[in-house]
Amino acid sequence: MILSERFGKFVLNAYPPFVFNRIRIQSISKGYRSCIVRIKKSIFNRNMNGTIFGGALFSASDPFYAILYWQIFERKGYKVQTWLKSAEIHYMRPADQDLFLEFSITEDQLNQAEQELNSIGKYKFIHEVKYKSKEGDVYVLAKTEVYIRLTKAQQKPLSGF
Repeated sequence: MILSERFGKFVLNAYPPFVFNRIRIQSISKGYRSCIVRIKKSIFNRNMNGTIFGGALFSASDPFYAILYWQIFERKGYKVQTWLKSAEIHYMRPADQDLFLEFSITEDQLNQAEQELNSIGKYKFIHEVKYKSKEGDVYVLAKTEVYIRLTKAQQKPLSGF
């Protein structure tokens, strides 16, 4: 199912875990090549120290690369399943203010993914996500491993793409 960038942003911003953790999608680029996410510090996601709860921070990095790859390959005619296979997070300093995350997929990463899907039917890649303040200071560093595979309905990609 191909989602417009506008509708994808609307659906994700209405997703209850994001609403209650104050995670908002600021933008999704044309063709789902990147997106910017904001975690707003609020009473709903504060821990006992008055900073953003680690679970809220961790959940902000969970679905985005999987969604970006899914939508990119849907537009190319592939039928894929995507998900976060593993993740690792490093809290570098207390999240005492709003933080911003940028997710982007380069042309090289996309070409590598497509080559592996065409040859072995699956692709794994670890992306690094930096949680930054408005000033650009890094508060959290996450590494997320995305896993993509062709669905059983499509063992080989559609020709002509």
